[in-house]
Amino acid sequence: MIVQKYGGTSVGTAARIRRVSRRIAKTVKSGEQVVVVVSAMGQTTDRLIALARSVNPEPPARELDMLVANGETITAPLVAMCLQSMGVPAVSLSGLQAGVQTSAHHSRARIHAIKPDRILELLRDGKVPVVAGFQGVTEDLEVTTLGRGGSDTTAVALAAALKADACEIFTDVDGIFTADPRIVKSARKLAYIRYDEMLELAAVGARVMHPRAVELGELYRVPIHVRSSFHDGVGTMIVAKVPMEDRQRVRGIAQESNVGKITVIGVADRPGVAAAIFEPLGKAGISVDVIVQNIGRSGRTDLTFSVAESDLKAAEKLVKTAAKTVGATRVASAGGIAKLSIVGTGMLGMPGIAGRMFRALADAGINIEMISTSEIRITCLVARDQVEKGVRVLHKTFELDRD
Repeated sequence: MIVQKYGGTSVGTAARIRRVSRRIAKTVKSGEQVVVVVSAMGQTTDRLIALARSVNPEPPARELDMLVANGETITAPLVAMCLQSMGVPAVSLSGLQAGVQTSAHHSRARIHAIKPDRILELLRDGKVPVVAGFQGVTEDLEVTTLGRGGSDTTAVALAAALKADACEIFTDVDGIFTADPRIVKSARKLAYIRYDEMLELAAVGARVMHPRAVELGELYRVPIHVRSSFHDGVGTMIVAKVPMEDRQRVRGIAQESNVGKITVIGVADRPGVAAAIFEPLGKAGISVDVIVQNIGRSGRTDLTFSVAESDLKAAEKLVKTAAKTVGATRVASAGGIAKLSIVGTGMLGMPGIAGRMFRALADAGINIEMISTSEIRITCLVARDQVEKGVRVLHKTFELDRD
């Protein structure tokens, strides 16, 4: 059994839907059981969001989910119809019909469980289930969406629930590259990448895979094959271990431009203050990334952290309320920032990697505003208008264009 996911560009026109359907039909005729997950066509989701904001500048989250989920529920029946015209029995399913159960966080829901009874029934009947990705329902049957790239998560979660042999993510690129090939012309396609490396790359801006999808792949050991929907070439395998010859200290460079920062100034330097500030953000489903707290002076300190710029307004409102309860002096915020990251398991325990990164950025005249690290990642916050230059500089510094 194989789960195949097709992204928005892959199904962006009638001609592309026919091409995708021919690929699915070919896989079915080879003897495989196939479950298909589809995204909305092209820029459909963006157009629906723009339409919503034209009638309400701040559309309610529930209604926005009800609206944007329609993008995928349009694509699924179109693909099913096309398959039927090719003699391949197929049935389209919404997230609800596919048994995708989620949390109640609108626009950023997480999959709690999948009950694939109907999918298994269709497979037993020799039919191809075509599932609308990106969406699910709560226990109360409220429609939710999983966030940008959520169809990846649907596909990997289905592969795990169905115990599929593999999950193929078909997209408009040939696989996972050492950097965004639109920014770095010499970027190389990786044959293999580890789950943890891909998770870090996805979390800091590499948009080929949704972070939650990679997380689920690692948790349930689902082999993920990222490949192009436009040709039959081999892509990149996301696996637990990579062959020895594919090991490099730094495996990839990622950038994320949708970043803002919030600074809480004059915070009392005592236990419980950080919890009072960050707990409301967590309850609202707002992720916090880079956090820096200055050394306290006279019992006061400053606390700075980054959030997605799209969450900046909501986060600032929550933080201002929390700041009053902890007696902070004031709250400041700013957009126009980007994350620039290097990722690689070979960095673990290797001295000098951070120094090379910081020296290369300094020599290029790129100022670092904040720094965050994990065992296999170093992230710097820089000005947004300098991030692409930074990607090219670091790609050259760590010789990622070399095989």
